[in-house]
Amino acid sequence: MQVPTIRYKVGWPGWKFAARMGVPLLVRVRVHLDAESKSYWADSPDLDGLVVAGQDLDELRSEVFAAADELLNLAIRSPRVRATTELLIRDELHCVA
Repeated sequence: MQVPTIRYKVGWPGWKFAARMGVPLLVRVRVHLDAESKSYWADSPDLDGLVVAGQDLDELRSEVFAAADELLNLAIRSPRVRATTELLIRDELHCVA
């Protein structure tokens, strides 16, 4: 039987304390398609400063993880932070999580 992992959302009260205690964090990331350049960009409603771009979703995902890791470590000043990034891909017709 698999035990569910508790994740604490960045932005909730006490999230920095929870991160320092080793609780995994959850960061929501919104992914957007730039139709003109046929590339992707992403931002986060939870983590200030997270705005990245990539030519495809694999590159974007890599950029998101790198930027989120760096921004969280700067915000918390601790290299022990563990975060799960939830990518929300949206277009005009539907949302895929």
